[in-house]
Amino acid sequence: MPTLEQFHALLETMKRFNQACNYISEIAFRSRTFSKTKIQRLCYYDVREKFGLSAQMTVRAIGKVSESYRLDKKTLHNFKETGAIVYDERILSFKGLEYASILTLQGRMEIPMVISRYHQGLLCGNRVRGQADLVLQNGIFYLLLVVDVPEGQPNSENGFIGVDLGIINIAVDSTGEVFSGSKVNGLRRRHAKLRAKLQKKGTKSAKRLLKKRSKKEKLFARDVNHCISKKIVEKAKALGCGIALEDLKGIRQRTEKTVKKQQRRQHSSWSFYQLRKFIEYKAAIAGVPVVLVHPKNTSRTCPVCGHVAKENRPSRDQFCCRACGYAAPADNVAAENIRRAAVNQPNAAAN
Repeated sequence: MPTLEQFHALLETMKRFNQACNYISEIAFRSRTFSKTKIQRLCYYDVREKFGLSAQMTVRAIGKVSESYRLDKKTLHNFKETGAIVYDERILSFKGLEYASILTLQGRMEIPMVISRYHQGLLCGNRVRGQADLVLQNGIFYLLLVVDVPEGQPNSENGFIGVDLGIINIAVDSTGEVFSGSKVNGLRRRHAKLRAKLQKKGTKSAKRLLKKRSKKEKLFARDVNHCISKKIVEKAKALGCGIALEDLKGIRQRTEKTVKKQQRRQHSSWSFYQLRKFIEYKAAIAGVPVVLVHPKNTSRTCPVCGHVAKENRPSRDQFCCRACGYAAPADNVAAENIRRAAVNQPNAAAN
């Protein structure tokens, strides 16, 4: 929460830092030198003199450029003038949880911080580790910190909760709770129609709106996945259970030929991998083991008699065993089969 003077100091520092990054990037790309130490030998003193950065901030700019080229060395990398500044403990420190002492072009400044109650708990006990990023979003400066959070003691003494993932229902667990995707799918259809109109229009303002809309959709999906993962982990911890998830790696490639053309967008638009990662990290903190189960035949196997047949699932929503007559919602049956598969895995709790 900087004052107006502090805000302009941070903004000027951010722009200068990224100008330096672009200068360093041109040198690195032209000389085909991408190692941090080698880039530093080439341009460290030039950058300090040309952009007026401190020694450590120059090192951090070189580090940012070097790291960006790890994934792609074929094209020249350009950095936005309001891209993140990378800070470390030499140029960033904290005065309790109220102030950040942060280096700018005008010297160090103590800037008030606002931290949520939840994050205050995470920051207690000297848990901040490594580098931090200063970012500017919608005219507000944020510090993105990395913290060490201790993992809970794994406990699955009462077995596992099976979780079936899908399109109509994003998640269904073996206790019968359904996390419906009806609201999500309605919004996605609306967004898809708007995207099509904007893409057809093709003007600069339409492209800006498309970019803004894309960010909004990603934030919405992220929030939904956070809410679902939190509820699933909290339930498993309260019941003393582990969590069994479908291993959906490669599912899009395996099923793309069987999905109808009008359903392809819906089939590929939800991030189940993100939901899985959210469940895994929340579960690790809570001490809830997570195991992955192959999804083959989980929705076609009868949980009562074990009969497996494609005909056991006459429709997307219903399951009816052709051998014993057991009937139930198909997603609930799949979740129960996933739960049982996890229980039957050797050393499941240790995974």
